[in-house]
Amino acid sequence: MDYFSSLLMDLRHNIMKTFSNILAVIFSVAIASQTTARAQGYLKASGTKIIDGSGNQLILRGVNLGNWLEPEGYMWQTSSFANSPTEIRDLVDNALGQQAGEAFWNEYRQNYVTRSDIDSIASWGFNSIRLPMHYEFFTPKDSPYVYVQAGFAIIDSLLSWCTADHIYLILDLHCALGGQNTGNISDYSGPPSLWQDTSYQNRTIALWGRIAAHYATARWIGGYDILNETAWNFGGNTAQFRNLMANITSAIRQSDPSHIVFVEGNWYATDFTGLTPPWDNNMVYSFHKYSSTNDQGTIQYLVNMSRSYNTPLWCGETGENTNPWITGCVRLLEANGIGWCLWPYKKIQSTSCPASIKESPDFKTLLRYWDQGVTPPQQFAAGALNGLVDSLKVAACSIHPDLIDALFREPNATSDIPFPYANTNIPGVINADNYDMGPAGMAYLDSDLANNGGAYRNDAVDIETTTDSVAESNGYDVGWILDGEFLTYTVNVADSGTYNIETRVASGSGGGQIQLLLDGKGLGGVINVPSTGNWQSWRSVLLSGVKIPIGKHQLEAYFITGGFNLDYFKFTSQNGGGTPGSFTATQNYPNPFNPGTRIDFHVSAAGRVRAEVFDVLGRKVATLMDETKNPGDYHIDFNAGRLGLAAGVYFVRMNYGSSTRIVKSIYLK
Repeated sequence: MDYFSSLLMDLRHNIMKTFSNILAVIFSVAIASQTTARAQGYLKASGTKIIDGSGNQLILRGVNLGNWLEPEGYMWQTSSFANSPTEIRDLVDNALGQQAGEAFWNEYRQNYVTRSDIDSIASWGFNSIRLPMHYEFFTPKDSPYVYVQAGFAIIDSLLSWCTADHIYLILDLHCALGGQNTGNISDYSGPPSLWQDTSYQNRTIALWGRIAAHYATARWIGGYDILNETAWNFGGNTAQFRNLMANITSAIRQSDPSHIVFVEGNWYATDFTGLTPPWDNNMVYSFHKYSSTNDQGTIQYLVNMSRSYNTPLWCGETGENTNPWITGCVRLLEANGIGWCLWPYKKIQSTSCPASIKESPDFKTLLRYWDQGVTPPQQFAAGALNGLVDSLKVAACSIHPDLIDALFREPNATSDIPFPYANTNIPGVINADNYDMGPAGMAYLDSDLANNGGAYRNDAVDIETTTDSVAESNGYDVGWILDGEFLTYTVNVADSGTYNIETRVASGSGGGQIQLLLDGKGLGGVINVPSTGNWQSWRSVLLSGVKIPIGKHQLEAYFITGGFNLDYFKFTSQNGGGTPGSFTATQNYPNPFNPGTRIDFHVSAAGRVRAEVFDVLGRKVATLMDETKNPGDYHIDFNAGRLGLAAGVYFVRMNYGSSTRIVKSIYLK
C-alpha cells in the first residue's frame, strides 16, 4: 500500500471513529441506565483494593495460559533456533507443509486448553485466569479493520468453562500489531513497531473496542489487560505511551463501562513513568515480578504509587523460579493486599508450572534435527508432532502438587504434609525425592535456593534423573547434598518391630554421613557413605536391628556430612510382619471419568486393604476401602459425584502391607 492509500485509509477510519462517538453519545443514556444492573458481580477497583460484586476485597490468585495462543521458544524448547510465535509456526509449517501445519495448529489449540484444564485449575484453588492473546486471531496484519471470529470463538468457549467454575477471565493483548517491544514475546519482526506506526496504534485501539463490545456484559470477565510488557525508549517523553493507553481505555468505555482496565508499565511492566495519575476510575496498575528478592523494598515504589493515587495493584506475571521463591513472593504480595498470576500454566518438560507436557523421544529427535539446521523427514516430523498434540491434554500431563502447595498453603504453613505421589509405608521403600511438601526449613533444608537438578519437583532440593536401574528406584535421586541439610517424610509404620534399613547411595569420594531421626530422636546409628567410584555408581549400605514403633511418625534424614547422592531407603522387617503377600492394582477405567470409575485389584494372601483419595494438594478427600481381604480378585468403585468432589485430578492411594499403589484419576464434569 502506498503512502496516499495509507493516508486515505487512516482518514476513513477517523471519520468512522467520529461517527461511532456520535452514536455513543446518542446511546449514553441507555448505557448509563444499565450500568448498575451490569455492575452487580463485576470486579471493580475501589480505592487500593479490587472488590467483587458484593463489595468484598478479592485477592486475585491466577494463572497465565501462556504458550497457547502465542507459543514461545523457551516453552517449546526451540529458543536456540525459533523463538517467536511466527518463527515456531513457520518451523512447523515448513516441516509438515502448509495444509498439514494448519491442521496441527488447530489440534494444538483444541488440546492445549480444554474444559478439563479449567476444572483442574479451579480445583487447585485458582480464582482467575489471564489469557495472553495474539492480534492475528482477531484481525489479519495486512487487512486493516477487517475482523475474523477465530479469537472470539476461542474466548467464548474458554469463558463458558470459566463461568461454570466461577473463575474470572482477564484478557491480555500479548502480541500487538507491530510489537510493543523488540522481543519474541510480542512477535516483533522488525520495524515499524507499534510505537513507530500510527496505523498500528489506531488499529489496536479499534481492536480493543471490538473486544470490549463483545464482552461488555460478561459476568466472569475480570477485566482487560490492554498491553503486555511494553519495552520502548520513549526518549524521556512518555506522552505517546500514556495517550495510547488512555485512548484504548476510551474505546473500551464506549461500550463497556463496567470492567476493570489493567494498565502495565514500561520496561516489562516495571516502570510507570507517565502513567500517573490514572485516567479512569475503574483502573488497576499491573506490574510483573521475576527473580528479584522478596523483600518490601522491591515493591515499595509500587505500593507508594498505589497509595498516592488510590488505585489498586495487580501482579499480572510472576513465577519461573523455585518453590521457596514463589512462596516468598506470594507471601510478600498478599501481605500488601496484592493479587498475583503465575506464569505459565503449562509448558513442555518443566517443573516450574502446575502441568508439564511430557516430551517424547521422537519430539526430542525432532528438536535435534531443527537445532542442527536439518530438515526432518516429513513423515517423521508428522509423527513426532502428532505425538506432541496427544500429550497436551491435562490427563496426559505431569501435575506438580509441590508447586501448587507452594502457592496456596505454604505462604502461611505451620506444618508439612505428605507428597501425594509418595509411598511412605514401613516396611517398604521410601524414595529420597518423595519427601514431604512444605516450606524450606520445615519439610527440607537445602543450603541454596537454586534447583540444580531441575527434575521431578520444583523445590530447592536438587533432584536429578538417575541411572540406578534397580526396581526400588523411581528414576530420580537427590544430589548436591551438603553438610547440615535434611529431608523429612511422614511415614506410616504397619507393625512395631525390628527393621533393617538399606540406604542406596553413590559418591565419588565417600565420607558422607546420614543420621535418621524418628519424631526428633535418633533412629539407629550413623550411616557412613563409602566411595562408590562416581556419582552414578550405586551401592547399598545396611543398618540392622533398628526398633520402630507402629503408627504415623515423622522421619528425618539429616545429612551430617554431604558429598554423595541418595536414591532411597528400604525398610525390611526382621520379624516378618507387615507383608501379607503380592498385590496388584489396575489403572481405573474409564479414565477420565464422570461420575464413576472402577479399580480392579488382586491380593495373594489375607491382609488389610486401605484405599484413600487425595487431591493434588495432598489433602485426603475420601476413604474408599479399609478392610481385610482374603486371597482373590476385587474391585473398588470410585464415584466422585456421590462424594461431592469438584472436577479435577485425584490420586487413589492403595495400601496393602508394605505395598502401595497410586492411581491417577481424572474426574470431568
